[in-house]
Amino acid sequence: AKAMIKLINKSFKEGNTNLNNTTCIEKVLRIVHVLWSNDQSSMKSTLVGENNLDFINSLTWILKVHLDDNNIKMVNEAMPLLKLTIEVAADSTLLGSLGLEFFKEIVRVLRKRALLSQQAIKSALCVLTETSTSGRNRTRIVEAGAVTELIELELEKPEKNMTELIFNLLALLCSCADGREQFLRHAAAIAVVSKRVLRVSAATDDRAIHVFSVIAKFSASNEVVLEMLRVGAVSKLCMLMQADCASYLKEKARDILRLHSKVWNNSPCIQLYLFTRHQR
Repeated sequence: AKAMIKLINKSFKEGNTNLNNTTCIEKVLRIVHVLWSNDQSSMKSTLVGENNLDFINSLTWILKVHLDDNNIKMVNEAMPLLKLTIEVAADSTLLGSLGLEFFKEIVRVLRKRALLSQQAIKSALCVLTETSTSGRNRTRIVEAGAVTELIELELEKPEKNMTELIFNLLALLCSCADGREQFLRHAAAIAVVSKRVLRVSAATDDRAIHVFSVIAKFSASNEVVLEMLRVGAVSKLCMLMQADCASYLKEKARDILRLHSKVWNNSPCIQLYLFTRHQR
């Protein structure tokens, strides 16, 4: 494993992109993946400290080079390995040293999703989730354009576990002002979040209500409040209060409805008792 990782890092440092080396690196990536599957503890002990950061930088370089030339095989090999490597670094300070270019490459993977494997896309979502624990990284992820790509990906109606990853990320990124701004710039953002409520899973409901909560509290212009009504978000909040779901979600929905009840309770679609009804 050490020899394989050293070879990948050497190619990065030398910037070696000739065809023979590319073919070699593709096979090396496969070998490392197999080794990781068979002996996780050994791989984790190999990738500590600077070795981990070097390998992250090398894999990011592989993504950049081969996203540029549409070498999909290399991206499909590199992305799952990058996910595993980031998970090893999850409890370290290394994640705080990741730059904007790193996040731009991960977002580019999402942008080229039509060409890539589902495993590569899920790996990209997991990488963004793992690295978004710090506010600094969240800002960089938003700056790289992740919120827009997450909404676009969700509009394609992905499978359940991918939707859960998307909504978890949206909730994290909308916790910062820049994330909410990018979210609201997308014409379908509020509508797609509203549509998924009560249709996917309890985890998705939780994250969707968190998104609506921070939007309603911190970014609720008159236009946004009216759009929430127009695209059915307010109706979904009312439905959630009557649904068979966790009591804390009902309370969150009630709190959101109370925030802008002066606007929403004039709608013929919303019955006034729904704003005040408590669970029996």
